[in-house]
Amino acid sequence: MTNKIIYTAITLRPEYLDTLQALAPNYEFRNPETPISTEELAQVEMLLGWHPEIGQQILALENHSLKWIQANSAGVDYLDLAQLAEQGILLSNMSGIHAIPIAESVIGMLLTRYRGIQASILGQAKREWVSYETISYDELNGKKMLIIGPGKIGQRLALISQGLGVEVSGVSRSGRQLEHFKTIYKQADAAQHFAEYDIIVNILPLTKETHHYYNDSFFQQIKPGASFINVGRGPSVDTDALIRALETKQLSFAGLDVFEEEPLAADSPLWAMENVLITPHISGLVRHFQQKVTEIYRENLTSYLTNQTLTRNPVDLTAGY
Repeated sequence: MTNKIIYTAITLRPEYLDTLQALAPNYEFRNPETPISTEELAQVEMLLGWHPEIGQQILALENHSLKWIQANSAGVDYLDLAQLAEQGILLSNMSGIHAIPIAESVIGMLLTRYRGIQASILGQAKREWVSYETISYDELNGKKMLIIGPGKIGQRLALISQGLGVEVSGVSRSGRQLEHFKTIYKQADAAQHFAEYDIIVNILPLTKETHHYYNDSFFQQIKPGASFINVGRGPSVDTDALIRALETKQLSFAGLDVFEEEPLAADSPLWAMENVLITPHISGLVRHFQQKVTEIYRENLTSYLTNQTLTRNPVDLTAGY
């Protein structure tokens, strides 16, 4: 009989692995660089990070030992939450560690749009000096921003935006008021306010309710000429509806880091649109990633070994976040 196993989806540096091993001396740690047999898969009790191949093999076993999955991402829509609930498997995520980089990416996209930077980049690629008389420019200061999904990322974005003179409101399921927001609307009541905002930012998790939330009906209700930023989940947006809104100038600009299908197809009309800024799903890249995920691993591992609960970022398997 093998020891109980903790499988890490990334190969942790020795200093971080040693920290976890000290907390769980009765467990053997494995990772993608260490071969693992079918017999050993049955002994994996925890997955720190989701490894699709290993994870699916474990869940397919008739008698596995898996009790807890710690995702390395904030979104968990790539997991079969119903299956996890049925099997009584705990799930936690990395909510919070992406707040700073994603918030800064949103500000970067908006400055690129409002300060003529995108037009300048396009001009530089053609070795053209773009006259200030032809560049469309504006200021973030004085704009009204609506953040749909004001979680930890949205709260960080609200703080930064407020410092730049932007009036920020939000939309959430509960409508609970938060610091740095002028107001938070309940999701059920939000549509009547869409037309008031110059900038709309999507940071919604992906659930059945939020799939294609941004559709033709949504874009028809917003302020004509508004800017739209998507750093949430790609399938929240109906891509065809987004393209129509851009073509008709109902949207003056879209900053897109996530897409319904990734990588974005080479023949997508979005590539050629000068009022679109595309980044290849990089807004969530985190400096010192292993250090930050290990902090959450450590806190939840301590809690799990003590009383089989998770203190940091437990996911409601019914709600999906």
